[in-house]
Amino acid sequence: MTDHHEHRGLQDNTELLHRISARLADRFAGVFAAETVERYVFESYTALARTAKITTHLPSTTEHFAGDRLNALVKSKDAVASEVPEVLFVCVQNAGRSQMAAAPLTVEAKGRIHVRSAGSLPAAELDPAVVAAMSEMGLDLTKDYPKPLTDDVVRASDVVITMGCGDSCPIYPGKRYEDWELADPAGLPVAAVRIIRDEIHDRVKALASSLLHDPSSEKEESSA
Repeated sequence: MTDHHEHRGLQDNTELLHRISARLADRFAGVFAAETVERYVFESYTALARTAKITTHLPSTTEHFAGDRLNALVKSKDAVASEVPEVLFVCVQNAGRSQMAAAPLTVEAKGRIHVRSAGSLPAAELDPAVVAAMSEMGLDLTKDYPKPLTDDVVRASDVVITMGCGDSCPIYPGKRYEDWELADPAGLPVAAVRIIRDEIHDRVKALASSLLHDPSSEKEESSA
């Protein structure tokens, strides 16, 4: 049943996906062939459609997700030099821990760190208690969405931090890997999620300090 709906949804949105592909092909002109861009757009749409509960925003999330994956591919192929460290947070559903880490690091970094998050088995939407707990910090996660873990974003990252996703994240040399042992907020009340949120925030502040203190030394350490 799911495959049928995915196929039907893909057919219904083919023209829209072609328009998204054309916009991204213009953005990445001279870097990727139009066929490569289109493949990434259609793959990204299919991956997100598998778990999307509400499809209204699927075209816009597809464009964002495909664009980010293409940027990651550029970085991983060394087509451009990365001016800032790239950090990837990975948990199982990308609906809780990894989102709670990515949002405050983005704020702490002030543009000096490129932050991504992904899930080995992404959920349909972010955990409502997580969204509520983060809003108490002034961080709005209502427009964020769970994203599947892809090889291109792992390859593009300088630092990969896993949170309970086991061995699902591929290991590549020259990267800094950390595993943060944290309770899973799924199904917990907001009061319990706050405790996890605060522990993550403390770790995020330490991570930001280590990366921004001397980014070059971090890269040297990761490649050692």
